[in-house]
Amino acid sequence: MKKFLIALCAATLIAPAVQAEAPAPTAPAQGVLRVKSIYGVDETIQKLKADIAAKGIKFFTEIDQSQLGAGANIAIRPSKLILFGNPPLGVQFLSSNPYSGLDWPVRMLVLQEADGSVSVAWTDFGYIANRYSITDREAQFKMASEVAASIASSATK
Repeated sequence: MKKFLIALCAATLIAPAVQAEAPAPTAPAQGVLRVKSIYGVDETIQKLKADIAAKGIKFFTEIDQSQLGAGANIAIRPSKLILFGNPPLGVQFLSSNPYSGLDWPVRMLVLQEADGSVSVAWTDFGYIANRYSITDREAQFKMASEVAASIASSATK
């Protein structure tokens, strides 16, 4: 048994660095909303950024997750995360529960699905309110929900 465990550990250590693409779950995670884009990943990002700018919302950054994966020799489908927000609105959530800062600024994920289609996904603000037990910002969560849905819809027209 000891020789088997040593051989198993050795085989794991010398396995190729490039890993096969892991299958994506067929359903999004709890509290995740998504829409199908009619564009490719890069054009979807451009549409979202243009809508964010047109609304006067602060754009913070774009993270190319597939590029990060490639740097680690792990192949994943095209996937980009954008972060944006309206600080006067977002800080109101932080004032109710500072831990809500884990979900602020707003994040939208643009990813290519296994079938080649592109999805835009973000966390439902009702879910965020429940997650952090924020009950004193109903109007603000409603506004954030409407704005996020509007931004995501720019990838559908």
